[in-house]
Amino acid sequence: MQNFIPMERSSLTRFAWLSIAAALTTIAMKSVAYLLTGSISLLSDAVESVVNMLGALMALSMLTIAARPPDSNHTFGHSKAEYFASFWEGILILGAAVAISITAIDRILHPRLLEQMGVGLMVTAGASAVNFVVATILMKAGKKYNSITLEADAQHLMTDVWTSVGVIGGLVVASATGWLLLDPIMALLVAINILWTGVHLIRRSVDGLMDAALPKAEQNIIETVMAKYRLKKVDFHALRTRQAASRRFFSVHMLVPGDWTVHDAHHIAEDFEGDIRAVLGDAVVSTHLEPIDDEISIFDNNEK
Repeated sequence: MQNFIPMERSSLTRFAWLSIAAALTTIAMKSVAYLLTGSISLLSDAVESVVNMLGALMALSMLTIAARPPDSNHTFGHSKAEYFASFWEGILILGAAVAISITAIDRILHPRLLEQMGVGLMVTAGASAVNFVVATILMKAGKKYNSITLEADAQHLMTDVWTSVGVIGGLVVASATGWLLLDPIMALLVAINILWTGVHLIRRSVDGLMDAALPKAEQNIIETVMAKYRLKKVDFHALRTRQAASRRFFSVHMLVPGDWTVHDAHHIAEDFEGDIRAVLGDAVVSTHLEPIDDEISIFDNNEK
């Protein structure tokens, strides 16, 4: 038996539009800050906002695809499209880290005086405030709707916030001490920080595309539900789980007493599937009924 629980996700695109608007705003503000000061670390901060915008555009397209209902060619739905968005954003982040590093090394070799630091830092602080508000909104929505795309976007924006905080702090010290090398050094630290974020997003996306099992905590929840049904003379084997962005997929062979009627076995399976969905939310649950007293039932041709 297999059950699909539909979920309305088309509304998630509004969060992608919010991210795009925030990226455009911060690109403009940080570019002004760079032009005023000539700071390479502020330029690196602006580059990261460009990456944010490209990632948000990809998120918008993938969330639109993920919201499509199952069809004849995609019977399990389109939710895996979200992994392409987070993977793409991870690649963009890695590219930005390389570009920032190259520019920072050049500035170390060719130092430059910083100008109009006060105004430039105020503009950058304003851009960071915009990113912080939007990142908070996206993270809450990502957790609520279990969207890896929104969570990835939120993580990237929050990384941008902490990057800006570090850059501002470094430039304040550089301005006060006259140590110009602190500016490109801060840019290199920015590159290392966002590099870690990019690697994390790519690894998580690959796990999803490779049908990694549900987290251990969720598997433990499944085991708890199965334990309740073992008290009703039911057993289980061949448990398989995977996650496709917001949707969880769970299948298991359910062993019932051989003298049960089909009607009784069907109803116990329906109850079990309902209990699983009650604790896992938007889950696709598949059960395969087998007689517990048949010796071949315990074997699964797909188990090695």
